[in-house]
Amino acid sequence: MRTHSLKSQSVHRNLLVTKPASSVPACANGLISELVYSENQPGMTQLLLLPLLQQLGTQSRWQLWLAPQQKLSRDWLQRSGLPLDKIMQSPWSSAITTVEAMIKALQTGNYSVVLGWISEDVSENDRLRLQEAASSGQALGLIMRSESSVYSSTRPLNRLRIHPSLYH
Repeated sequence: MRTHSLKSQSVHRNLLVTKPASSVPACANGLISELVYSENQPGMTQLLLLPLLQQLGTQSRWQLWLAPQQKLSRDWLQRSGLPLDKIMQSPWSSAITTVEAMIKALQTGNYSVVLGWISEDVSENDRLRLQEAASSGQALGLIMRSESSVYSSTRPLNRLRIHPSLYH
């Protein structure tokens, strides 16, 4: 059994701060993290990603899902306790890359979290641009990558795996 950890790319390491007990976490300075999901480990969504999204759903801001391959299941969103009226999904468009879309969305400050499914490695320059955008919008950016795209990469496999079929 392998141990997996959440990989965060951030200028500041302690950016996720909590407000008083009645509030939810906020990304005071913005945060970019990368989650690697596996078709073989569906439980990770239930343990990490879903509670985070539920908590962020109590904020007044939207959640943006840049999911190019599959449409979100309305039934799954309802069963998961996610706010249907605060979730937007944007399908992939060849006119703009997912990284560019994430940067634009994060900068607006309209979203508490922007999830972007990206199959290739993100360059250090793009990571810095994402971090600056997240800081500007005080938002959380989650780079979602499938395990299969990571295996084709030369990067180490020290990331958390999240199962995508539970929320599609």
